[in-house]
Amino acid sequence: MSENIVWHQHQVSHDDRCHQKSQKPCVLWFTGLSGSGKSTVANAVETLLFDNNNHSYLLDGDNVRHGLNNDLTFSDDDRVENIRRIGEVAKLFADSGLIVLSAFISPFRSDRQQVRDLLPSGQFIEVFVDTPLEICEQRDPKGLYKKARAGEIKNFTGLDSPYEYPEAPEIHLETAQEDIKELAQKVVSYLKNNGFIDI
Repeated sequence: MSENIVWHQHQVSHDDRCHQKSQKPCVLWFTGLSGSGKSTVANAVETLLFDNNNHSYLLDGDNVRHGLNNDLTFSDDDRVENIRRIGEVAKLFADSGLIVLSAFISPFRSDRQQVRDLLPSGQFIEVFVDTPLEICEQRDPKGLYKKARAGEIKNFTGLDSPYEYPEAPEIHLETAQEDIKELAQKVVSYLKNNGFIDI
């Protein structure tokens, strides 16, 4: 980084933004295999938060790759850079006082830890959307597993590229056992019980 770049201090503080929104900001980091239901659960959580007048924003993996990260491939190095950029964006959004919902496969533990380390203690909430590979393949909403099995997609997480399961996620969601509404409510209950929101 150039020595000519200096962090600009805002007149409106982080605490001011949190007070205005009547909530504690955090980053809900939804991680899991493709087809596990990350975006579906995150959308359901955001709907509950919106209905409760909470201020949030959902960062979705595919959406971000349409713009900010459209120069990145799915190689291991570019996956690392993808998550690094998203971590920095999530940090800025959380600094604004928002509850950030981030739905990315983010297969590597070291990358998820890097994002955790960017944020103040307690603001990173790892949400493991735990769905067995065979169920993800059965769902295959985008037809990606079929293409990967046919050799049309390389470096596909869970098949020829590893997914490193979270070792101690703050929230563990098992999508094969509960429906979307129950899973979303479990996340919102965590936020309430830990003082991020009032309901």
